[in-house]
Amino acid sequence: MDSDRRRRLTPEERRAQLLALGVAFLAERPLDDLTIEELSARAGVSRGLVFHYFGSKQGLHRAVVTTAGASMLAASAPKPALDPVERLRDTLARIVQFVREHRGTFFSLVRGVASGDGVVRTIVDDTRDVHAERIITVFLELGVEDSELLRVALRSWVSFAEEVLIELALGTEMDAADIVGFLERSARGVVGATGADRLP
Repeated sequence: MDSDRRRRLTPEERRAQLLALGVAFLAERPLDDLTIEELSARAGVSRGLVFHYFGSKQGLHRAVVTTAGASMLAASAPKPALDPVERLRDTLARIVQFVREHRGTFFSLVRGVASGDGVVRTIVDDTRDVHAERIITVFLELGVEDSELLRVALRSWVSFAEEVLIELALGTEMDAADIVGFLERSARGVVGATGADRLP
């Protein structure tokens, strides 16, 4: 019914709609190109309404990147019931799937690193830290000794994995299982390079 389609959105629904449009925008354009004016035009609402929800371009960027990070972490959350190796493979598989299904969300995180806003960069780094901690936990459960070198190596591996996902998950039609296999082997290689002597 026309009346249903024209139903006024609640504030929560409107904000969610604007955030979804903001995230989608970043599939093709860098974060700095996302402005209050651009988003208002895409949403067909006034600049003042977008400003009401986000306060500024900076506030918009922070909200979009926060939403993107939370979405990716939720979609790739480890399944505790799986053994460590299967949990790692499952998590990597769901990350590849997420990246392919939510290109804009992923790019909003990757491109957020280049933002001039320190808060945005911190949000992106915090998301990376969670990913790294999940991978670290797997290898600790496999018997690898905890060390600062291990943690630095696997945090760095997360950035490497992002580039792999851009090139292979988004840039090619490579089978997801092959991408997962490569990511797993690369993580094992990084851990092995730290001198770990208990690497299954």
